[in-house]
Parts: sequence; C-alpha cells; structure tokens
Amino acid sequence: MQHQEVDFSRPQNQDLIWDLDSMARRKLAERFIKLFENRLCVYSEMVVLPNPYAFHDTLHGIDSQAIRKTGLCVLPGKVLGKPGLLLSPQIKDDGPAPKTMPFKPALAQIISNQKKIGDLFLPVLMKGDLREFDQQMPYIHLHRLQLARLERLSSFERDDIQQTITRKLLTLYRQADSLVC
Repeated sequence: MQHQEVDFSRPQNQDLIWDLDSMARRKLAERFIKLFENRLCVYSEMVVLPNPYAFHDTLHGIDSQAIRKTGLCVLPGKVLGKPGLLLSPQIKDDGPAPKTMPFKPALAQIISNQKKIGDLFLPVLMKGDLREFDQQMPYIHLHRLQLARLERLSSFERDDIQQTITRKLLTLYRQADSLVC
C-alpha cells in the first residue's frame, strides 16, 4: 500500500473530515494529523478505513459497540522539546500539563499488559480524536477496536481486521522516534 497524503482542497467523505478551524495552531495540527496517515486505521460508523483514499481496503461490518475509548493520548514530542511521539493518559483541558512517556516503550507495555489478560490492543482513530491542549498542543485521543465484540463477523474477517490494524500499528511503532511535525 502506498503512502498518500491528505489533500484538504478535494471534497472528502464528511465522516472523515475533522474540523481544524477551531484549532489555535491549525498548521501544527495539520502536520501532526498527517503523521498518522497510513499508520493508523480510521473508524467511521460501521467501517474501518485503513486508507481513506483506497476504498478497496475498507473493512466493513464494524459494530460501534466494538469501539472503546482508551484514555490514551498521542502527542508530538517537539512541542515539549522531546523527540518523536509521546503517550499520555487522558488529557483534561482545564487540568495541568500532561504527564508523558516515550511512545515506543509505553506502547510495548500496553500491548504486553493486554496480551497477559488475553486481549489485543488495536488502536483506531475517530472523527473528533484530534484535539488541542491549552490552545498550544495538538494531540490525538486513541480509541481501540475490541475484536471479541465483532460477533457477526467470521473468524477470517476478524483475523484480517486484526492483521491490518496490527501491521499499521507496527509501522507507527517503528517510525515513532523519527516522526516530527
């Protein structure tokens, strides 16, 4: 699958368009969200799109009950003077500056913890997940897909979805230290 950039001038699927007009640092938010193109799947009402421009790669039949908030946020390290991506617990707009961890070790720990309890960590993005802390720092709130809740899908379909999301997450993991916006 080839990397394709978002062209904000073209008409898009409105379920996938995120309103950046309210962002105080819109250009930074645009650069930040582009880091996740082809690196995380996007969930949009019953469909997970691994690539919003390649509809032949669309995974159908995703029940909204299978999508859960993680309480985890991804931030650009650059804004805090750190390299790569950072992971933080839920960020509150009226709260103190977020406590952060380097993305790769934090993600490895989350995956390990989920594996210990017999679960998988399959992050996806949703419209509205791009947010801004203190009108200065864009961040992404992660949701996750819970395969066990996809009861209407065959095991083959669930495995395909798992492999697709895992493959993209692995790409993000490998590149996390070098991604800058």
